[in-house]
Amino acid sequence: MKAIVMRTPGNPDVLSLQEVPEPKIEKPTEILVKLKAAGINPIDTKLRQRGTFYPDQMPAILGCDGAGIVEAVGSEVREFKPGDEVYYCAGGLGKSGTGNYAQFAVVDESLVARKPRSLSFAEAAAVPLVLITAWESLYDRARLEPGQKVLIHAGAGGVGHVAIGLAKLKGAQVCTTVSSPDKERLVRQFGADEPILYKQTDFVQAVLNWTNGEGVDIAFDTVGGKTFFDSCSAVRVYGDLVTILEPDPALGNLKVARNRNLRISLELMLTPALMGLANAQKYQTEILKQCAAWIDEGKLKIHLSQTFPLEEAAEAHRLLETGSMTGKLALVID
Repeated sequence: MKAIVMRTPGNPDVLSLQEVPEPKIEKPTEILVKLKAAGINPIDTKLRQRGTFYPDQMPAILGCDGAGIVEAVGSEVREFKPGDEVYYCAGGLGKSGTGNYAQFAVVDESLVARKPRSLSFAEAAAVPLVLITAWESLYDRARLEPGQKVLIHAGAGGVGHVAIGLAKLKGAQVCTTVSSPDKERLVRQFGADEPILYKQTDFVQAVLNWTNGEGVDIAFDTVGGKTFFDSCSAVRVYGDLVTILEPDPALGNLKVARNRNLRISLELMLTPALMGLANAQKYQTEILKQCAAWIDEGKLKIHLSQTFPLEEAAEAHRLLETGSMTGKLALVID
């Protein structure tokens, strides 16, 4: 089969289209998926730059998100049959076996959900990782409740735009930071109540104005860096601050957070896969099933910004690394 192979860490040019053996079903609960699309996420570019989690198992095929058609099933598979359309977040971290920048992948059925009927394969492949990240951050880490006020950083981005949708589904009020008027218009389409043009406005002061000086109940940081520490002043006393990036102590401190008794949570949706936590992985699959229903009911919107053919994976990585795009990118696979 054709796949994008990474033999050494480096710039996007280390990704090359090659012929590799097609993966085979080895366990009775596995399914073989003929991939039609693969999502592209920042974790892909980071692993390409620094090396995978399993450097001793190079070369690697990246890509955590996939969508396609079931080609074959193991003897104990009960939920799926050949011809079913599916999507999932599995593989792509460098472990032996395939990621999803390929024509085929083998995945355990416990990690797979039926593709939202209303989405194309490319749209479906773009969303599993960001959906799970936003869900766990808002619903599980921050315990979002109806009527709460939420600050979501980078609301036009991959994680940010689905976080807006999930927050609105829960009955929250949402303010979000954006860099341009075009992105402001976009996040309003996702349901944001109060876009903040952070390049023109101090986002902390804007949040305090929006909340009558109290601060939001929850801040969701998808940016990191100094933004994480600055956000502490925008959260109410006894509020929540969730980040998907590791805070850098060289860029700030937690004095404000401590004084305000903030609950700070770290979110990494890859933890179940990296630690082999089967029940947690099944829970993430349930998230995909529920979100598929909401998407098909028109309650949750997905923004796919651009697609690339499989052989142009390196170009897709270059675009993602500019940091200026909206929504998600995906590879379309023949």
